Amino acid sequence: MYDLLIRGGRVVDGTGAPARTADVAITGDRIAAVGRITAPARDVMNADGLLITPGFVDLHTHYDAQVTWDPYLTPSSWHGCTTVVMGNCGVGFAPAAPDKHKWLIELMEGVEDIPGTAMHEGIQWEWETFPEYLDAIARKAHVIDFGAQVPHGPLRAYVMGERGAANEDATDADVARMAALVREGMVAGALGFSTSRTMLHKAIDGRPVPGTFANQRELFGIGRVLGELGAGVFQTATDHLNVPDELKMFEQLANEIGRPVLFNLSQTDAAPGLWREVLAELERINARGGQVFGQVAGRAIGVLMSFRTTGHPFVAYPSWIQMMGQPWEVQRAKLLDPAFKAKLLSEKRVDLRQFAAMVSRAYDWDFVDFLTTSFDKMYPHGSGIEYEPRESESVAAIAAATGKRPEEVAYDALAANGGEGMLYFPLFNYADKDLELLRELHAHPSTRMGLSDAGAHCGAVCDGGMPTFMLTHWTRDRTRGDRLPLEHIVRRQTMDTARTYGLLDRGVLAPGYLADVNLIDYDNLRFMEPGIAFDLPSNARRLVQRATGYVATVKRGEVILKDGKPTGALPGQLIRGAQAAPKD
Repeated sequence: MYDLLIRGGRVVDGTGAPARTADVAITGDRIAAVGRITAPARDVMNADGLLITPGFVDLHTHYDAQVTWDPYLTPSSWHGCTTVVMGNCGVGFAPAAPDKHKWLIELMEGVEDIPGTAMHEGIQWEWETFPEYLDAIARKAHVIDFGAQVPHGPLRAYVMGERGAANEDATDADVARMAALVREGMVAGALGFSTSRTMLHKAIDGRPVPGTFANQRELFGIGRVLGELGAGVFQTATDHLNVPDELKMFEQLANEIGRPVLFNLSQTDAAPGLWREVLAELERINARGGQVFGQVAGRAIGVLMSFRTTGHPFVAYPSWIQMMGQPWEVQRAKLLDPAFKAKLLSEKRVDLRQFAAMVSRAYDWDFVDFLTTSFDKMYPHGSGIEYEPRESESVAAIAAATGKRPEEVAYDALAANGGEGMLYFPLFNYADKDLELLRELHAHPSTRMGLSDAGAHCGAVCDGGMPTFMLTHWTRDRTRGDRLPLEHIVRRQTMDTARTYGLLDRGVLAPGYLADVNLIDYDNLRFMEPGIAFDLPSNARRLVQRATGYVATVKRGEVILKDGKPTGALPGQLIRGAQAAPKD
């Protein structure tokens, strides 16, 4: 007798094979059979009219702090994820010298926009070494599986102290010590090593992530550990414009260590056609036997602006600065007052560096200037956010059509809904004013699905629901161009993502694989409106977005989500290293 029988659903099994009507039987934490099943089961779920997929595997999250206090790892568990990989982009919390706790929090706060107050209150610091960190998070119950990578920033600071934090060159002895600690972390169960090489990633004091300028001697010295162990992924967040120059190094590294190298691949406005050059070179590299893959997002990497988020066009206006620290209800009353609106719109913003001194935080001011004045890239968010908006829907276009200043159009959009209105700013992957480049990237074998950044960018980005977007937009709802096959999109975020990290025991609906399963009302799968919640430790803020249409999610054979609500079951586990494929 089976433990659970999911009967009569439309099975898309994760391999890319055509959808078929079938039953899925589960015994314990494994799939026992897929097909027409007549044997009895202790529990039966009717899946007639539902889509059945493997649980989604998100390989780019930043739950390194949240995993220590949140058993539900939201938003990922709201969106069909049953496995997440964290420790990306060279930031994390181990190894951690006792005098570096505040520094590590400020590094994560600066790079990933996770509230420092939440991390100070939520992290209990039960570790110093990376293996101790893994042991600490493994002791806590969680709803889904999670794996971690050894991050370069904490590693450098632990070994080199202030020299590492200041991005000084590592000595041979430094490299040897870092390599030894990476080996220790890998043996304990790390899924790989991560680093950052982009100037967009800075601590709150404005200093780049340790390792940003690491030379080849240091990177290869660490990377060779993965090769010697025959395990792990080398993940890097590379500066977008420098990717073509670094591809040769990535290829050499991948060939020398025999392990995958995964880098972030996005389109920027500064070089909108560069991704084609990169994709062509990737194709040549992997045709020669390389293992270098561009990690791409499911949609534009978008910033949500509101009067309650990290950024909006008026953050450096005198009237806004004067009331920044006031309670929201006081702010709301002023923002909805026509006299206050007229006063603010009559002002000029203060010098951005002067603003930096006021808020005691360093920023990339060219980037802030771009983000707060590019009205052609801001789109008012009405009822039902549109992630592939038309150029005519931008603030700049609306201003031109109505004879208003762009600033007034933006203000009115933010003041909508009682001051809770939002602007959507597609930052990367939208230089062409559509998502056609992502359709091409997601169809290419040298790319991998990722960059949801779930758990991070709490006050600016709300992309943790990327798996839901992949299903709704790319396979069903897109109107501005071709779509992608459902079977392909499911494979992209199940079998393909799992195998990238050597997790061969999941991502497929077949006998012997982990019983990680989604039951989805595909026709009615929808995003709910994004909003702001104050549910982090210290009541800190984050953007959240739920979905409707997830009828049930099963993790290791246990139902963890039913009709969008958690059941209370917490079968998730820490993943320690690569996982073997089921035996035939």
